[in-house]
Amino acid sequence: MQTVRRPNPIRWVLYAWGAGLPARHREWVLFDVTTRTWVLRHFARATVQLAPFAVLLYVFIPGESWVRAMAVLGGLLIGYFYSFAYVAESAEHRAVKAGYPRGTAAGLRAERNAAGRAEARQRYEERWRD
Repeated sequence: MQTVRRPNPIRWVLYAWGAGLPARHREWVLFDVTTRTWVLRHFARATVQLAPFAVLLYVFIPGESWVRAMAVLGGLLIGYFYSFAYVAESAEHRAVKAGYPRGTAAGLRAERNAAGRAEARQRYEERWRD
């Protein structure tokens, strides 16, 4: 099995902010958006995008600390909501930017989950379809 070359931390932060990676990281991008933990990885990228704004807003908004904290928390919740509303599209876009045809990431995730879905469907059929 070929090892996938990871980007260095600075490139990863730029990648999290939407920058493309060099061609040598192409396989890693596909791994990033199709691995079992791809949603958690999306959460990490979203956190990297939202954290600087949250810190700046907390520091520069006048008022009591609990009011600032609640305002920042509300903003973070909205940011995460919109980020996860488009999690599949975002992952697909990252794969396309790495040079893969549209649908590659979703197809690979579907292939990996096919056996589990077939098993769940069989259990459903056995239980609810006499």
